[in-house]
Amino acid sequence: MTGASTCWSDTVVALGALNRAPGLHGLVLKMRPGPVYDAAMQAVADTFPKTTRWTPSMPAAALTGGIDPVATLAAGRAVHRRGLLQQEAPLIVASAERLEPQTAAIIAQAMDDGGAPPLILIDESAEAEESPPLFLTDRVAFLCDLTGLSMREIGETTPDSPATAVVEDPEATLALIAARLGIPGVRPVLLALGAARALADGDEVTEADVAQAAALVLAPRALTLPEEMDEDSPAEETPKQEECANDGDTGGSRPLDDMVIDAVRARLPDGLLDTPPTLGKAGRGFSGSGAKRRGNRRGRPLPAKAGAPDGHARLDLVATLRAAIPWQTLRHRAAPDRTGVILRPSDLHVQRMEERADRVLVFTVDASGSSAMARLGEVKGAIELVLARAYARRDHVALVAFRKEQADTILPPTRSLVQAKRQLAALPGGGGTPLATGMEAGLRQALHARSRGMTPQMILLTDGRGNIAIDGTANRTKASEDAQQVARHLAASRIDTLVIDTGARPQAPLAELARNMHATYVPLPRAQASQISDVVADAL
Repeated sequence: MTGASTCWSDTVVALGALNRAPGLHGLVLKMRPGPVYDAAMQAVADTFPKTTRWTPSMPAAALTGGIDPVATLAAGRAVHRRGLLQQEAPLIVASAERLEPQTAAIIAQAMDDGGAPPLILIDESAEAEESPPLFLTDRVAFLCDLTGLSMREIGETTPDSPATAVVEDPEATLALIAARLGIPGVRPVLLALGAARALADGDEVTEADVAQAAALVLAPRALTLPEEMDEDSPAEETPKQEECANDGDTGGSRPLDDMVIDAVRARLPDGLLDTPPTLGKAGRGFSGSGAKRRGNRRGRPLPAKAGAPDGHARLDLVATLRAAIPWQTLRHRAAPDRTGVILRPSDLHVQRMEERADRVLVFTVDASGSSAMARLGEVKGAIELVLARAYARRDHVALVAFRKEQADTILPPTRSLVQAKRQLAALPGGGGTPLATGMEAGLRQALHARSRGMTPQMILLTDGRGNIAIDGTANRTKASEDAQQVARHLAASRIDTLVIDTGARPQAPLAELARNMHATYVPLPRAQASQISDVVADAL
């Protein structure tokens, strides 16, 4: 959770604002177990005397409510239970970094519908890659990082801001500040506006309220920071500005958004904006087939799992009875007036199914240079060999060829060997090497396949000597920079990639490019169709 506020007083102020304005949805507290954790939870208890608690190990049905199967069977009628998201007490979600996307989506939907209580998400992650789902943290107003605090800083508060002028249009001011900080979307502006109104003593929002709301809500989300004000401004303007400030008239003084930007700048950790966003964990390499997808509607049955049914999992009646039957004698002795099977919550089991997504192998081939025709001939043969094996593994194959200044999709994802041979027959070659353009086209094909529920994997065949930039200019340095940029996009997209070096000797720049995209690098000089096919098969 980069960019979160690290000030203890900010956490206290955020809790108070959330108590006054539940429409701010909540806050994220990033902290590890320890004295600071205990102090923060005490601050939550002091602000909200009554709360409810949920952890990812608990069933999602506890959030949404619904029919209680055990109580229903015992009573002989439908017994409904109320979910935690339907209550008014603030909900503390412990270990929020372990939230499954499906469960987080349930919480986010309740927030969008306006029926969710204030949320306090506890982020106990130890690694930068671990964090609560982004689409959930985007919906809460405050992000507070307490991992860098010590007990000596607990209890320290910032002095109250002096009375300042009333802001006539706080929404426009906050929107301008968000734009200058590079924050996209309308939601952060609305959350900051709600925070400013919650911080205001009365109905009128002052400059201090806007500054504090921007520091609490917008600063943790800042992506860019405007340049400092021009220090060469005329000195004679200073007395005029001071006179206007003393008179309480801000018309000729320094613009409000500039003053707020300075307040936001003071809340940003050193070097925060110099660090690129975390790309996430690298892909785990090629797997034997498409990605596994768990569900409860179709696919290969898996052993039932203990747990209560909810909106995603169905009750496995056979497994539930199998778990309950051995205990019936003891349970009937304890409750002789009960008849039939006596169930306990620990008996409940839900169904599990598993299916595998179709896999798409996106061949991205360098079709440039004098040796292109020989290389493409081997690639054609390799693709035909891979397609011949595709039926057993449910693989699809696509081909992107790049040469001159462009990349073309020669073969869209297909399992048809006849169609593949027809499209490969007239594959052109020759010209420059737009490596970055070809990688970008392969990435687009892979992302498109993923959007259709398939598992994409890319095989890049090239000698790594790119000399055409993405903009079409013949600039080897720019072409290398563009390729590195696309490689980082591939790593961020977590597309499993195999890089086959087809040069006469292994190329160190291409090996480095493969590392940047978290890909497997295989030097294969004078590649033949059977060799390429075997390497791909081994990687799969």
